Amino acid sequence: MGNRNRDVDSPATNGGDGKYSYSKNSQYQKLATNVLSEKLDAAIMEKFDIASLSSPSRAIQLADLGCASGPNTFIAMQNIVEILQRKFKSQCPNSRSLPEFHVFFNDKISNDFNTLFVTLPSNKPYFAAGVPGSFHSRLFPNASLQFVYSSIALHWLSKVPEKVTDRNSAAWNKGRVHYTSAPGEVVEAYAEQFAKDMGEFLRTRAEEVVSGGMVVIIMPGIPHGMPHRRVPSGLMYDLMASSLMDMVNEGLLNEDEVDSFNLPLYAPSPEEMTMLVTENGDFTIEAMELTNPSPNTKGPINVRGWMVHVRAAMEGMLAKHFDKDRIDELFDRLVRKLSDECSQELESCYTEGIQLFLVLKRR
Repeated sequence: MGNRNRDVDSPATNGGDGKYSYSKNSQYQKLATNVLSEKLDAAIMEKFDIASLSSPSRAIQLADLGCASGPNTFIAMQNIVEILQRKFKSQCPNSRSLPEFHVFFNDKISNDFNTLFVTLPSNKPYFAAGVPGSFHSRLFPNASLQFVYSSIALHWLSKVPEKVTDRNSAAWNKGRVHYTSAPGEVVEAYAEQFAKDMGEFLRTRAEEVVSGGMVVIIMPGIPHGMPHRRVPSGLMYDLMASSLMDMVNEGLLNEDEVDSFNLPLYAPSPEEMTMLVTENGDFTIEAMELTNPSPNTKGPINVRGWMVHVRAAMEGMLAKHFDKDRIDELFDRLVRKLSDECSQELESCYTEGIQLFLVLKRR
């Protein structure tokens, strides 16, 4: 196991349609975005000038960045195109025809585009294309997009911060897998990496999006100054680390494997995002707020169902570092810890404002 590939910086959701596939285990992500449908509708109807951005000879071009393997991306794109059609009708009531729409589905090269396009709706109101590549780099020609959408994707960093795996650094994240409950140096290393990645995301989108074009981002967030362990995902990351260390103590893993593994994930505050957008200077903030991703969910969290969703999103990254039987063991332990030892702590976690909704317009 010591020679196993340690590159965990290119996560991909589980492809196919098996037990732990993302296509079958992304309902939580769907719920998180569905609660924002009215806010998205309002943002487009109030802020997006489709009349000036469309022409009979050119389709309105949209991109979903971090689309995964479906089906959530199809629901989102269908919804957005329908809102844009409605906005066009309100702006151009005398027009005899609607503009055409072209949707680009983007994700990492390792994404399961086969599953994505096999399940592409046949009656979709748009033309479709796949664009493989990282959204932390250029993907499209200059001024070619009118609308960009990214949901539950931008919290993935381009890589694990180098400092957290350096034994000689004050930010070495020994015995942990995330910045939750870590010293300030670790949190700062993650924040720096996110700032760098988000800066690159904004810079490249500024080149690709036309003036007046819109960028909508939905991603995990957190109120400024709130301890990360106060939110469910933060508690889960701590328990993932403690489960791995238990396995070290029982001789199932060696300590170096755990010390060298960190999750490339970061949830920013609105204040951080405001600063990064301001530093970029190419976009105006049209709307931003922290929301509850599951306001209609009552009662205790379905821990086992939640962990299946986590596994669907993270297993590809874990599999580059740990053997499959150790991954099975890890999630069994996580379910037990969250259900038994920490059930009350999980229920008391803050959920009201842990999802960031951000609408930007290109200057």
